[in-house]
Amino acid sequence: MSARFIFITGGVVSSLGKGLASASLGALLQARGYKVRLRKLDPYLNVDPGTMNPNQHGEVYVTDDGAETDLDLGHYERFTGVNARRSDSVTTGQIYSTLLTKERRGDYLGGTVQVIPHVTDLIKEFILKDTDNEDFILCEIGGTVGDIEGLPFLEAIRQLGYELGRERVMYVHLTLVPYIAAAKELKTKPTQHSVKELRSIGIQPDILLCRADREIPVSERRKIALFCNIPEDAVIQALDVGSIYEVPKRYSEQGFDRQVLKCFKIEDKGAPNLAKWDDILKRIESPKAEVTVAIVGKYTGMGDAYKSLSEALDHAGIANQARVHIRWVDASGFEQTDIEKALGDVNAILVPGGFGERGVNGKLAAINYAREHKKPYLGICFGMQLAVIEFARNQLGITNATSTEFGPYEDKDERGPLVGLMTEWMRGTVLETRRHDGDMGGTMRLGAYECHIAPGSLAEEIYGAPNILERHRHRYEVNIQYRDAFENADMVFSGISPGGNLPEIVEYKKHPWFVGVQFHPELKSRPFAPHPLFASFIKAAMGNKTELKKKAA
Repeated sequence: MSARFIFITGGVVSSLGKGLASASLGALLQARGYKVRLRKLDPYLNVDPGTMNPNQHGEVYVTDDGAETDLDLGHYERFTGVNARRSDSVTTGQIYSTLLTKERRGDYLGGTVQVIPHVTDLIKEFILKDTDNEDFILCEIGGTVGDIEGLPFLEAIRQLGYELGRERVMYVHLTLVPYIAAAKELKTKPTQHSVKELRSIGIQPDILLCRADREIPVSERRKIALFCNIPEDAVIQALDVGSIYEVPKRYSEQGFDRQVLKCFKIEDKGAPNLAKWDDILKRIESPKAEVTVAIVGKYTGMGDAYKSLSEALDHAGIANQARVHIRWVDASGFEQTDIEKALGDVNAILVPGGFGERGVNGKLAAINYAREHKKPYLGICFGMQLAVIEFARNQLGITNATSTEFGPYEDKDERGPLVGLMTEWMRGTVLETRRHDGDMGGTMRLGAYECHIAPGSLAEEIYGAPNILERHRHRYEVNIQYRDAFENADMVFSGISPGGNLPEIVEYKKHPWFVGVQFHPELKSRPFAPHPLFASFIKAAMGNKTELKKKAA
């Protein structure tokens, strides 16, 4: 049987949770024994989110094959365990880039190039490719119905509904049912107007997900069904929950997955197997310990900027049956604050990835505090580079240790800068190169790379394997020429690239738990398969909590 397509759109306002709804439906269909693949179609003109400000757009999620994508692909992976690929994410920018290349090459034979059919054909081509081995393809359309930039995508999925037939295509629409406090009632009119907008371009939704902060009365659901021309049991409540990992179970209780099978005329052979989700919820609801982790970063005002990171910490809490509290510390203003007040009572400190010089001094101060006060420390990407710089300045006497990211290297040391721009590296058997004057977009070391772990190291104890694959997203590297100087002072380069020239993991042996990694382990963490590095970090934080109690006593 050919793959069936489920298109998820959103209306009224953004940030209603289309990504979570898509991921949850994928998980529910998986729990019924089906193979799923999830895709994101983003209407913005950027080729990818790689150069977009995290404070505006949230984190950039990176796949194994090196695609820089929207953070919703992280939800898809975490909920289904299916690794996303480059072919699972597309933007208007990518579509138009392909279109203009084809036009310049003469592929359209001199004809007039138009939105319909040329742009919509490329969108349909993206949706349909690489779908032979799946039962369901779930495609989330970014933005909100009514946005002018989203019209070509909506037209494309309308056309697919006609071309493939309704036995292979269905539409899910997520809307808002707001509560008006002054009137003391929920209002269905925004949902009615959103569906009217969708129907005006030829799409009749099969299922409505109604986002609300309280139970929607049966009478209101009946009204929505009547005005929107769908069965009453196709109006699904999407209510607020305590944890995002509760969403699949709640949607199943509302009959979301049953309604999907009904739309496709597939026999319902029984409830989905949600045992692993029940176990996760049990662990979340009944923790045996609590810890506080300080994240010292520069995008702390935007929670989505570190979405995978906060989720990975939650997963580690699940693994250790602990509730993890995050204290967000703005590295930019940290230099003027009382460091003891900010970090003295936390159980562990984490410095995440980032770009640019802003906030560097605050991060260095936090790293120094973690090292000297024996608090568990995890440095990710930029956090590893800064840990190396801090150690060089304060332990090795290299007072001008820095990164060329902050400016030109002017020292006379023949080893070169401590952290600098690498222009070539190996990816398997392929040499990859980068130019100093190249474009910013797509010029980083991106995707999964192999790392060899030193025997007897903490990293080997954590991973339990001599070789690992982790996802990267960075331009600058720690200079391997300084390795001997660091290891003579007990900071070990315990993870190295296969070619032996790129440090991937550093750890300080005179510290209970001090690790820096050049990659982004948070991107591979799952609620039912917590990343071992985060699980070990939180376990160390729990031990540090015991030490803090002893000192207080």
